[in-house]
Amino acid sequence: MKHQQSSLYLDLQQYQLHLRRLLPMQQGIAPVLMLHGAIENGRIFYSRSGKGLGCYLADHGFMVYCADFAGRGLSKPHVSQGFAQSQQQMITRDIPALIEHIYQLHQQPVILVAHSWGGVLTAASLARFPQLAAKVAAKVCFGSKRVISVQGLERKLKIDLIWNTVAPWLSKKYGYFPARKWRFGADDEPEQFLQDTVHWIKGGAFTDLTDQFDYAGSSKTTVWPPVWHFAAQNDRLLGHPQDVQAFIAETAPQARFTLLGKANGYKQDYDHISMLTHPAAETDHFAQLHDWLLQLGTE
Repeated sequence: MKHQQSSLYLDLQQYQLHLRRLLPMQQGIAPVLMLHGAIENGRIFYSRSGKGLGCYLADHGFMVYCADFAGRGLSKPHVSQGFAQSQQQMITRDIPALIEHIYQLHQQPVILVAHSWGGVLTAASLARFPQLAAKVAAKVCFGSKRVISVQGLERKLKIDLIWNTVAPWLSKKYGYFPARKWRFGADDEPEQFLQDTVHWIKGGAFTDLTDQFDYAGSSKTTVWPPVWHFAAQNDRLLGHPQDVQAFIAETAPQARFTLLGKANGYKQDYDHISMLTHPAAETDHFAQLHDWLLQLGTE
């Protein structure tokens, strides 16, 4: 590894957010904040052995911070300890606090990288707080969609049955969604957060469920930083390319879009997870993203 790893905690009084800090051995180029999706944590971006997009960017000179959202990963307390949180709290408190913290640490705009639902929450935060968007140098999303429109057996099983029906039932039983115990995902989720996601996934308006803030309307007037969305050829449900494109149209229509598949010259037909974990990604789109980020810094 050409970087050093350590942990730091952002204290938000009732809870603490864990950040895995990946710092290059030499002076850093720019700060990067990585935000994970649902039923996962910051480990989607890094490993202690140096694998993952976060480690790749740190090895190439970027100062990387992989966040665990409240109640997940190494953040304290864990959701299984009675911690409760809504989607709105993540949009209005956690993400702004994380961006502000990294911005103040380095005194320069922050590059945001998000996976799956993390990209939806990030877009909502930037649409809601224009002053926050001004502190963002670029926004990169992997497999981010707000609505799952694709139909079929896989959708009926994983979304209609498990996510929309079984998961809320388990959440009421346990007080949170124990996704790890039931092998539905890499981490657990707060009950209220899970219920909030269901409304949007089903196609409900892009408005806040708590105070009805119009994220879709605000997106139209937001001064977006450069935005790049990646979708994967074999992502047939959780980040289907057509749903990713619909999310782009709803938020930042000028965004760059790339479909990761052999037909477009990539080494693999990636899926929702392998787009961030496959060994070939380093010389495929990780390298492309690195070059693009460097170009942004010189333009």
